[in-house]
Amino acid sequence: MPILIPTPSALAEAAKRLRAGELVAFPTETVYGLGGDATSDRAVAAIFEAKRRPSFNPLIATVADIEAAERLVEMDARARRLAELFWPGPLTLVLPRRKDSGLSLLVTAGLDSVAVRVPEHPVTLDLLRAARIPIAGPSANPSGTVSPTTAAHVEAGLGDRVSMILDGGPCRVGVESTVLALLTPVPIILRPGGVSREQIEAELGPVSLVLEAGKEGPRSPGMTGHHYAPSLPVRIEADRPRPGEAWLAFGTSPVAADLNLSPSGNLTEAAANLFAMLRALDRPPFTGIAVMPIPRDGLGLAINDRLKRAAAPRAA
Repeated sequence: MPILIPTPSALAEAAKRLRAGELVAFPTETVYGLGGDATSDRAVAAIFEAKRRPSFNPLIATVADIEAAERLVEMDARARRLAELFWPGPLTLVLPRRKDSGLSLLVTAGLDSVAVRVPEHPVTLDLLRAARIPIAGPSANPSGTVSPTTAAHVEAGLGDRVSMILDGGPCRVGVESTVLALLTPVPIILRPGGVSREQIEAELGPVSLVLEAGKEGPRSPGMTGHHYAPSLPVRIEADRPRPGEAWLAFGTSPVAADLNLSPSGNLTEAAANLFAMLRALDRPPFTGIAVMPIPRDGLGLAINDRLKRAAAPRAA
């Protein structure tokens, strides 16, 4: 399983492998994605197998531009406005699936809607243009574990379950895209992420926030209760560490920190560091990870969502 710098020849080889039904990991501005041909049942099934992902959890269809998205979904005026403003970028839109989309139904987990986005990363966009297919691209890690923000994280988590890794360096945003459902008159944020609630409301007015799956199952990735989790237990909103715990600070810390998401209290910096620092502290001699409170405005909503899921009780 080679890790390659994304030269033109490496991108051509990656596109060839994707069209042949193989899995390729690639960088985005948010986290690394595990890519497979979104029109191929076999390729999408291979993604589920590689991630050990529940089949009821839908995937995101990644495309190169708005025109490619419109071949997959029905876009209303709200969707086009947000796409024009935030694509390429860390915003995923859940929209009605076109009957002639050609997408594997495994991508949508049997739903009549599909999540689509255009990533803001030159490597990803070059790969999509070279492959000429929509790519199903969940995070390139075993399901439920900490998302990868470097090629080395992908290699450590998936090993030979992926045929190639394109190394685009560390991810700039560091948390996944915001997922916004435009299936009802009032838009619904299903997963906070790189585009804030405030940015969306400035364009569309009030939006709802639904972060847990309903009876019909998740409509978006990242809605399962225990997710983004290191192997050690995580304790959030902590005022100081307990004996044996690693101390993940934010801003000014009351005690010496093992790591600090942002010594200056910058939420953008904290989001970019979150997954890498959780990984770095997930080791002996620590017995757990205690995390200082994080403000809930802007990107803080996404950071707190990831931490809450990382700290959720684990299934027996």
